[in-house]
Amino acid sequence: MRVLPAGPSALVIECRDGEQVEAWRAEFWRRRESGELTVTDIVPGARTVLLDGVAPGTAELLGEWPEPDFAQLTSERQIEISTTFDGEDLPDVASHWGVSVPEAVDRLVNAELIVAFCGFAPGFAYMRGLPEEWSVPRLAAPRPRVPAGAVGLAGPYAGIYPTASPGGWRLVGHTGQELFDVRAEPPALLTPGTRVRLVPA
Repeated sequence: MRVLPAGPSALVIECRDGEQVEAWRAEFWRRRESGELTVTDIVPGARTVLLDGVAPGTAELLGEWPEPDFAQLTSERQIEISTTFDGEDLPDVASHWGVSVPEAVDRLVNAELIVAFCGFAPGFAYMRGLPEEWSVPRLAAPRPRVPAGAVGLAGPYAGIYPTASPGGWRLVGHTGQELFDVRAEPPALLTPGTRVRLVPA
């Protein structure tokens, strides 16, 4: 990893891939809980982790810690998302993969997803876990409105739209589960590190 300053009280940790991001994100959360790390926010991204509100000397401290192992990570938080696989782009995804529609659904149902980071809209989780060869391109032109609960694929990620919005992901299904509620704690159902299964409705 590479540690870079980001303003007077923040650090950006550059990682080689998503697995290293998740390993460090989990390690930072653990060390914050134990009091070994003073930080107000830990924000993972596709290839970075932002630490905000860090104490002086934190960069030097990070250099002394051994790199955590993604393979050793476990998550007590696992969520099943009841999904109806009726997305209008599902046939195109199956064709891109070179399989039938039922086989494409079977792949999605058996995928072990993990929330890598959140963005785009409140409660929108970018989920890793699909093999690299299953990456699918975004639509050439985004749809002006994607309904809430739509399950989509884009590049190496799977995602679920928490609210209706424009979007260019390839839609493979939908769920009726609520993904974002400002009254809940936390408001987002899917948070970084959560393991997710798409379960046929």
